[in-house]
Amino acid sequence: MSVAVPTAGVRAVLADTLPRSAVRDVAMVVGAALLTAAASRLVIPLGFSPASITGATFAVLVTGAALGPFRGAAGQALYVALGAFGLPFFTGGGSGVAFLAGATGGYPVGFVLAAALVGWCARRGWDGTPWGTAAAFALGSAVIYLVGVPWLAAAGGFGLPEAVRLGLLPFLVGDALKAVLAAAVLPVAWRLAGDRP
Repeated sequence: MSVAVPTAGVRAVLADTLPRSAVRDVAMVVGAALLTAAASRLVIPLGFSPASITGATFAVLVTGAALGPFRGAAGQALYVALGAFGLPFFTGGGSGVAFLAGATGGYPVGFVLAAALVGWCARRGWDGTPWGTAAAFALGSAVIYLVGVPWLAAAGGFGLPEAVRLGLLPFLVGDALKAVLAAAVLPVAWRLAGDRP
């Protein structure tokens, strides 16, 4: 069994503990897209906001950490592409280019960048400690909002302060809980996987 060994200054991610092959990488990218699509079905609507609480952001950040920056971003890019082509992958089963052009379309676009950033953090070993994992998730969440909130303002016809009130503030507590959960789970996953290659 061969295990991917990262180059100098870069560390393995959880996916690298499995035997390396192109088939494995493709399966992981597809799996990340499908996991995000499934998590997008876990929806708590907020009557006052066009955005909803979903499980998607947790899936995005976990797959980014587990797969690394390139495979993590590829999984999210595939998720966005398949949703845009009509598969019911977006929040609550939404789909199509019209969904992406709508008020909440910036969040899935932000998923690609967030997965890349969290994967970059994981390549530097952040996911091996609770504090590092929480920090990586906080940065990833910030990237999603940096894309999603201005998009909400522009496409939804809101001023930026109103978009922050509707598309950021209601989600901070949930994001903190997701970061705490990840901070508990990912370091344990590394302990179960053994030494980092």
